[in-house]
Amino acid sequence: MRRPFYKVLYIQVLFAVAVGVVLGVAFPHLGEAMKPLGDGFIKLVKMIIAPVVFCTVVVGISSMGNVKRVGLVGGKALLYFEVVSTFALVIGLIVGRTLRPGDGFNIDPATLDAKAVSGFATQAAHSSVSEFFLRIIPETLVSALTSGEILQVLLVSVLAGFALNAMGPQGEGILKAVQQVERLVFGIVALVMRAAPIGAFGAMAFTVGAYGLKSIGNLVELILTFYLTAFLFVGVVLGLIAKVIGFNIFKLLRYIREELLIVLGTSSSESALPALMRKLEAAGAPKSIVGLVVPTGYSFNLDGTNIYMTLATLFIAQATNTPITLEHELLILGVAMLTSKGAGAVAGGGFITLAATLQVVPGIPLAGIALLLGIDRFMAECRSLTNFIGNAVATLVIARWEGQLDLPKLRAALDGKAPDPDA
Repeated sequence: MRRPFYKVLYIQVLFAVAVGVVLGVAFPHLGEAMKPLGDGFIKLVKMIIAPVVFCTVVVGISSMGNVKRVGLVGGKALLYFEVVSTFALVIGLIVGRTLRPGDGFNIDPATLDAKAVSGFATQAAHSSVSEFFLRIIPETLVSALTSGEILQVLLVSVLAGFALNAMGPQGEGILKAVQQVERLVFGIVALVMRAAPIGAFGAMAFTVGAYGLKSIGNLVELILTFYLTAFLFVGVVLGLIAKVIGFNIFKLLRYIREELLIVLGTSSSESALPALMRKLEAAGAPKSIVGLVVPTGYSFNLDGTNIYMTLATLFIAQATNTPITLEHELLILGVAMLTSKGAGAVAGGGFITLAATLQVVPGIPLAGIALLLGIDRFMAECRSLTNFIGNAVATLVIARWEGQLDLPKLRAALDGKAPDPDA
């Protein structure tokens, strides 16, 4: 029997988001006071991410048999991430050059508040490729599960999976124990997700109450340009990739609509990570690939962040009447390719990586980031949504590339003919 519409999670989240917007507009101070609800939900989800990733990866790798395949899957995933990320950067650059959302602002860089962005500039100055990779290594084996760093959890999980695989029959008892813990963890996930409407309501009420619809002001053109670019990327680039693989991108969006609404409400793609992993497994992707690709993608496959990087850089240059040559644009692409890799693992990562990019592009004032402070929350939602969709597609692509994607099961899930994994 079909559930009543008011018991469907995505309907509840959609209603909660709408109520949050109304509250933020009508009673801004009360809307701001709802912030703990959104923060609390995100903390609940982050609390469970580490055990979800650990159990999924350990069970997946220990069940693979051929350990070499893990390295092959990881290599294919990184290659795919790099190619698609380049497409995202280029599309952002092309749309920014074509629509030129910053033209006509005529901002004098001397009038910008450099102090407002000094913190991001300082963090960007101390961020390097070597520090990013060193941050992947945890202080201790156990601290990886409490640090909140997804890549640290992934590293420990892969090592544990390899070790358990090497134990052979002697490790079967440990494997069964991990599988039981995994069932417990996903049971907790199901309980936590029931609070999603409350979290989405609190986060949206705070966003609108704190920044207000008027905070968009003259910058609405940049926001619309960003959303248009993201839509083109998802519909065209990811749509073509999905078609080659054997599914329809819009059916996938419908399948993960609940998770998308949670991401929209909370402006955090991490808030729906456990639910995404469960749904991808239910749609025919093997546990081992889901466990490797999804967490890795949260740091290496940031399509929305890449689009934002090039669009925001060009916007600041156009708004401050800074001339940009083709050489500068190529430099932006090259630098953004590197700086965006750690954005998902750092709080305020979008601004930090943007600051790192601007510091190596001659002429563009770093203080120009201050233009984006008031609207970043609205753009963060689009970044998170695009990153989230990109990781869902990437997982299915790698599973098909490995010949392990159950296409009939996937199509049944996308057509709504398969059992609901949330039931």
